[in-house]
Parts: sequence; C-alpha cells; structure tokens
Amino acid sequence: MCSTKVQLRSLLHLYRTMKILIRLIISTIAVLLTDLLLPGVSLGDMSQTNGLLTALLVAAVLGLLNALLKPILIILTLPVTVLTLGLFLLVINAVIVLLAAKLVDGFHVDSFWWALGFSLLLSMITSVLSAFDGGSKQREE
Repeated sequence: MCSTKVQLRSLLHLYRTMKILIRLIISTIAVLLTDLLLPGVSLGDMSQTNGLLTALLVAAVLGLLNALLKPILIILTLPVTVLTLGLFLLVINAVIVLLAAKLVDGFHVDSFWWALGFSLLLSMITSVLSAFDGGSKQREE
C-alpha cells in the first residue's frame, strides 16, 4: 500500500509538471503570435533561435510576474480599480508587460499603448489556445 501511495504521488507530481509545461508552451506560442501581429513589439531576430528563446523567456517572466507581482499591485490599487470599474486592471497588465520588457533582453515594447495592446491580444490568443489543452474538460469532472 505504501508503494501505491508513492506511485500515486509521483504520477500527481508528473501531471502537475506537465500542466505547467503545457501552459508555458501555450504562452510561448501566444507571445510569438502577438509579436507577429503587433509592430510595436519585438522579440528580436526570428531567423535564429534567439527569438524563440526570447519568447520562451518572456512567457516564463510574464507568468512569474503575474503570479507574484500582480496580486500585490491589485491590492495596492484597489480603490482606483473599484472607481474605474475594473478598467485599471488593464493598466496593471500593461505595466507588467513593460516590466517584462525591461527584464528580458531582446524583448522590446515601444510604448505603454503597445504594451496594453500586447496584454489584451496575448490574453485573447492564450484563451483560444488554452481551449485545445483539454484543461476545461478535466476541471469539469
């Protein structure tokens, strides 16, 4: 029985790791597509692997910033967010994209407005791509 618990834990850990990797791949594809659609956003030279690695790094950094920094920013700006009926969250998303552009070498965003467009388009593309990972079917069960 003890070995069954160990095997079950191991499988659960593998499942969680695979879900994280799938989300990272989906986010990377979304970053690449968004880069292609917006002229004010650049991931560098796509003819080499630098652009692909930059996209992977941008996806990872955005994931970390959204997990760690965004909740703090939301709490600190709660009065403004309530007064604007939640529209200030778009500003927070754009600021996180600009911060990611500062942190990731090779990722360049021309202005706040391009960052805002990037965050909106990125969330739309990620939502569409996430529909293909089967996550919603598993959550319903």
